[in-house]
Amino acid sequence: MQIALLGDVMLGRLVNDHLKTADPAYVWGDTLSILRQADLRFANLECVLADDGMPVAGKVYHFRSDVKNVASLTSVAIDVVSLANNHVLDFGVEALREMLPALEQHGILATGAGLDLATARRPAVKYFGPTAVGFIAFTDNEPGWEATSHSPGTHYVPVDDIDYRRADLLDLVRRTKGRIQLLIVSAHWGPNWGAGVPPAHQLLAHALIDAGADVVFGHSAHIFRGVEIHRDRPIIYSAGDFVDDYAVDPDERNDQSFIFLLETKGSLPSSLRLHPTNIVRLQTRLARRSAGAIAERMQRLSSRLGTRSSWIEADKILEIPIASSEAENPD
Repeated sequence: MQIALLGDVMLGRLVNDHLKTADPAYVWGDTLSILRQADLRFANLECVLADDGMPVAGKVYHFRSDVKNVASLTSVAIDVVSLANNHVLDFGVEALREMLPALEQHGILATGAGLDLATARRPAVKYFGPTAVGFIAFTDNEPGWEATSHSPGTHYVPVDDIDYRRADLLDLVRRTKGRIQLLIVSAHWGPNWGAGVPPAHQLLAHALIDAGADVVFGHSAHIFRGVEIHRDRPIIYSAGDFVDDYAVDPDERNDQSFIFLLETKGSLPSSLRLHPTNIVRLQTRLARRSAGAIAERMQRLSSRLGTRSSWIEADKILEIPIASSEAENPD
């Protein structure tokens, strides 16, 4: 099985303006061929899909895309999205209420935000043959947007402070893993910049895997961070930006990311195949001339975390092996 994991997908502002006349699939550029070959596709949806709602006060940036742009997600067959982020409520609760049924009507599962805490925490589960793949999403952004038993919001878990919500998250991971075969935990966490892994992220990521997560998929930072392998399970600390209209920092290079293609054997992660990407003119494209440099940066960051990798120049793929030779293989 192959699962494509994508970082922040922001379809608002200038991207939304372009999609008023462009083909819905425009934003994916030439990554479509790879994404469509995957068996499952997951992304962090860094905006709200809605026609209604008013910008909430106190925020500088508000990201909303017309509800019709759910067609951009279906054009590449996105299966699951995380809504646990700092833009899902940019236009208030009414916009969230408009988006949730639009996603459901188009067969896209959502996790990480909902009309109450129970729905925000509820895992999304997709089946590939006999294998149940679960997704849990949380964020440490916008604590004021935390869902409660009676109010909409996000699955909020503070990462820097250890409190009951962290314990609840780990318990949710244990219980979910008890009924599915492969569990991916999506974490929208931390600051926007800086390639180093925050120590609190590493501590929580290890705890998540110890509790039963098979993959920890981090995002929120505008740039990618290194990949670590813990107990034969991958931790992607930050996937970076996949689609957006942001100004590009010439040093941090927030226009660069990857398609993170997770390969499994049975229900065990076996390898990650990273396809370098660039954002160019409001769409994501497979990196060509810059691919080697993007991959080399990821290799350098990951090696600091003890992760080995191989650059395959002919295919423009960075391969990261996951399973050790001693790992149990159910096949």
